[in-house]
Amino acid sequence: MDEDQSKLLAVFEVRVRDLMNICDRQKQKIDELNHALESKNKELQQAMQTIDELKAKCNSMLIARIVSASEKEVKNAKTQLTKLVREVDMCIALLNE
Repeated sequence: MDEDQSKLLAVFEVRVRDLMNICDRQKQKIDELNHALESKNKELQQAMQTIDELKAKCNSMLIARIVSASEKEVKNAKTQLTKLVREVDMCIALLNE
């Protein structure tokens, strides 16, 4: 081998080493990004689970509110009916006099 070929080979070796270093750094970045992605996916799953739990609680509370509102309406209706019955009784009593 002559001197030019030796220099070219040395330059080639340096460039190959540089390329291998770049490749190693990119592999590390990819690994870091994959770990970050896994972490974010876990956070997302936990957030989705929390959202589902909160939706279920909200639905339960809405149902409880509807039921309690219905009970109040029934009480109000009974009270109004009782008042109306008293008024009718008074009217009948007045008519019988």
